[in-house]
Amino acid sequence: MSLSQHFSSEMGEILSRKSRVLIVDDTADNIWFLADALSDTAIVQVARNGETALKLAAQQPQPEIVLLDVQMPGMDGYEVCRRLKNMAETADIPIVFVTAMSEAREEAKGLGLGAADYIHKPFDPAIVRARVRNLVEYKRHRDSLQEIIRSQTRALRKTQVGTIMALADVAEWRDPETGEHIKRTQEYVYCIALELSRTPEYATLLTPDYLEMLYMCAPLHDMGKVSISDAILLKPGKLTPEEFAIMQQHCEFGAQILQSALTHVGRDPFLEMAYQVARWHHDRWDGKGYPDGLMGQSIPLAARIMSVADVYDALISHRPYKDPMPHEEAVAVIISDRGKRFDPDVVDAFIRCQEKIKNIKEKISENNGKALLPSERGERDQASPASSPFHVVNKFA
Repeated sequence: MSLSQHFSSEMGEILSRKSRVLIVDDTADNIWFLADALSDTAIVQVARNGETALKLAAQQPQPEIVLLDVQMPGMDGYEVCRRLKNMAETADIPIVFVTAMSEAREEAKGLGLGAADYIHKPFDPAIVRARVRNLVEYKRHRDSLQEIIRSQTRALRKTQVGTIMALADVAEWRDPETGEHIKRTQEYVYCIALELSRTPEYATLLTPDYLEMLYMCAPLHDMGKVSISDAILLKPGKLTPEEFAIMQQHCEFGAQILQSALTHVGRDPFLEMAYQVARWHHDRWDGKGYPDGLMGQSIPLAARIMSVADVYDALISHRPYKDPMPHEEAVAVIISDRGKRFDPDVVDAFIRCQEKIKNIKEKISENNGKALLPSERGERDQASPASSPFHVVNKFA
């Protein structure tokens, strides 16, 4: 069976189901008439006032259409409509005003609030049934198409995640310590960004989509190290100034790889953020970093968050030329560089969630270097709705 045949068959089954109708009216005769007209084709709920209507509309299973009286005591139909359209969980439910008023300005007011149609009293049962059927069918078609889009998006996200992790694994093949560093910093970055998103200044920018993209981009921050020779990358000791200058070039190398991808695919928010993180995670708040000496908020936020996560992990990690620093000392170093190396707001968010960050390395070690499982993240699942692509990230990371 082809996709179009499958869709047609599925839609046939969907459209054959009885519709779910919420009738909102304070007059018993009107309720009785509308319910009787729809009795053969619909499952009817009734609300006698606006407050009850709002509660019933938000409950599962939700109505597929609301027949709403305009003139009601207390909260009138216009206010009920406005509130339903302003709530995310009910905004997509078609609303049909039921009224004895026939003036054009009244209809314009209701349609301006988001109503889909008007039914005028006295009622014609055939018109009531036809308008309800048409609007419910339209909603079901739209919902089915949206689900197809969500399904395709999840499949694309799965491919993206697989590609990202394959690129990150290249670095791990070169240097196993770099591989574990990538996984730890990915978790630190999400933890810091989630904490920052809870502040009014960043709540609008740090949306669930932004947090998801940042989590996915973080493993690519050191991808430019694949261009650094083993003699420097794996040197069991401190680098000379000349060697360090070469190591610094990993930011530009990583950015060049991602820029090449952008050249092929065009504008892409994910690749653009990955470019920012790869190129500028070593630029400093005071302008003394590399490769470009960007300063303050001219450094993209994603890179400023990555910078704190990257330095913290370097401090607490073992290197051939140094012992790991205890968590408390590493935090003190981060704090000492607040407003110098690091964005003060990012440091403050880091401090607020430092206990969670402290546990990340241990948990990843317990997972034999693998990324954390959804159950170990806890807050990520709570912060994202069940339909969020985060569940794809968690499953395939």
